[in-house]
Amino acid sequence: MPTVLRLILLTLILGSCVKELDDLEPRYGSKPGAGKGAVYQFAVHPLYNPVQLMRAYQPLVEYLNSRNLGVRISLEASRDYGSFEQKFQDRRPEIILPNPWQTLEAIKVGYHVVATAGDPEDFRGLLLVRRDNNIKTSRDLMGKTVSYPSSTALAACIMPQYFLFHRGIDVNTDITNLYVGSQESALMSVYLGKSEVGVTWPPPWRIFQRNNPELAKKLKILWETESLINNSVMVRDDVPQEFQQKLALALTELPKSPLGENILRGMETSRFLPAGDGDYDIVRKYMENFERDVRKVGQP
Repeated sequence: MPTVLRLILLTLILGSCVKELDDLEPRYGSKPGAGKGAVYQFAVHPLYNPVQLMRAYQPLVEYLNSRNLGVRISLEASRDYGSFEQKFQDRRPEIILPNPWQTLEAIKVGYHVVATAGDPEDFRGLLLVRRDNNIKTSRDLMGKTVSYPSSTALAACIMPQYFLFHRGIDVNTDITNLYVGSQESALMSVYLGKSEVGVTWPPPWRIFQRNNPELAKKLKILWETESLINNSVMVRDDVPQEFQQKLALALTELPKSPLGENILRGMETSRFLPAGDGDYDIVRKYMENFERDVRKVGQP
């Protein structure tokens, strides 16, 4: 079966899986359970499609559950960015892994940063085109279509749009913005010719290259943005402080063992670093400038 046809079939299957995940998803209360049988939900923003995310992050959850943190942790995927954002706005998960903009939004509803996931240098936007595309300068983008996973994806939308703004492109009028729901869909959009440019960031691009080498060879990175602080790990404010400290320690100690190194490699994350809410003040200033110059984040 041709590679493209297999991917189209996989997309249809994944769509069905996501619906089933949402349909079967339990409703969690605003407070964690007490006692020996307590389960904390760990919701990760849509770095990948739900199946790939489970494959990448389930080993981390199993590692955390082996560390005797006092509760059992359960991984939770989301259909798209909006679904994930609604979950933490409703204070449903005890633990979340949001992007830096989502981190600021989660702080407003009572989540606090305990770690950052990955080196800052890896948090940057990538703008890709087909190798047979003749786009060379920002002016060549006039009237073209650019695909992104979501209008709230920081590295894979907001930072690239600001990059284009500084190169003379009004992203509200000069190009067509196509929000396709996932990192992989943004890459497939440019591969299939539905958009001239597809936007993502390094970890999903590396996984796409690993899983789809034949397709990845047809694409190339045209531009890269500057980097910013990476995704965070956050805990809801009614979770015991002792657990928060144990969680942060378990995450930062991952590189100390071969098992931990394998887990990090599977997530395409170099390491977890200690961090707090204040480390994301740089993002607040960045977002203020972006909303002043480009658009409101809630208005794609």
